Amino acid sequence: MGAAIVDAQGSTFGHVRELAVAPSVDAAHIHGVVLKGIGEKRGSRLSLVLINDLVLNSSGAMQLRESARPGSLPDDDSYLLLERDLLDQQIIDVDGHKVVRVNDVDLVWENRAEDGAELSLRIAEVEVGLRGAVRRLLKGLPAASVDRIACRFSASVIPWEFVDLIDRDPARRVRLKIEQDRLSKMHPSDIADILEELAPAERHALFISLDEEVAAEALEEVKPKMQQALIESLDSEQIAGIVEEMDPGAAADLLSELTDERSEAILEEMDPEERQEVEDLLEFSGDSAAGRMTTEYVALPSGALVEQAVTALREFEGDIETITDIYLLDEEEKITALIPLVQLLLASSGTPLAKLPKGHIVTCNIDANGRKVAELFDKYNLRSLPVVDHEKRLAGVIHAEQVIALLRKNH
Repeated sequence: MGAAIVDAQGSTFGHVRELAVAPSVDAAHIHGVVLKGIGEKRGSRLSLVLINDLVLNSSGAMQLRESARPGSLPDDDSYLLLERDLLDQQIIDVDGHKVVRVNDVDLVWENRAEDGAELSLRIAEVEVGLRGAVRRLLKGLPAASVDRIACRFSASVIPWEFVDLIDRDPARRVRLKIEQDRLSKMHPSDIADILEELAPAERHALFISLDEEVAAEALEEVKPKMQQALIESLDSEQIAGIVEEMDPGAAADLLSELTDERSEAILEEMDPEERQEVEDLLEFSGDSAAGRMTTEYVALPSGALVEQAVTALREFEGDIETITDIYLLDEEEKITALIPLVQLLLASSGTPLAKLPKGHIVTCNIDANGRKVAELFDKYNLRSLPVVDHEKRLAGVIHAEQVIALLRKNH
């Protein structure tokens, strides 16, 4: 930045004001150099010199070719300008599971032809550590002095090939993401932490870039106020797609925080089956056992066999990792037995589930408060707790993670 560009005769033509990238053409290389010409008035239009029109002369300075025809920099958003749009922007480092800030960009000159007649300027990496910050702080001092001081600090960089650009918003900020497939494989809690660290525009860009299942899992992990902030700019159809992937209990908690009008609009966009599950849970107080339970569990008739239980597990559409027990129900949907999942591994497929070793049945009523639920988990060392209605029919299940969240909230 600020480097001089000379014309074909060796006279100063202008100084580098910006570096332009054309993401739709090549996001890995500088497309052109933006400069302000010598003697041009303040406020006059900036010039754009394509990299193909530049050579490095014997002294290492950038020089215009004889055939160069600088043009004007367009007013539209067709170009990404590195200083304006990239420096100081937030970037997600999935290796460190954190949000960092772009302090500098490292560029490398490369030969496109064997004879060196054509040059390209490649974006090598972005600096997110102290070294880049020091160079920014000392900008304007002699380059050799700046480099000597900056080199005392270790580099912290992210290679540009691991950076994907997301479309800029109207405020001309660039929102970045790192290796979307790796981000999607992170634990939802880590994604939630990243979302909470990002500025609103970047947070929105990241959230809408996630697929619905990953977005749903992350949404379950963030705080209620953050949930509302994430979905407020989405239309009802988009939110419905995410809510359908959420645990019904978590979905009900989310919708209960919205206005009745907004909640109803989202419910109308949902598939009938998922909508009914969530609507049923919305009827209960959030502090009650029913308000904390999920309706996603595996229950079978008392006469079912092991092979039927395995089939039910394979067809289960909820979070299979939360399943620890299978419930056997009589004709009135009352619990007759609780079969620990591990017992299925030790039994042959034709064995009746009722003949397998059973766990102790501990239940709570749908009206039980959060304190009572926590006491039962602590007293009986439970991993899950079935919730029954006033007729003792199985209504849902509370998992340990809900209780942990409750205890953290009240701590």
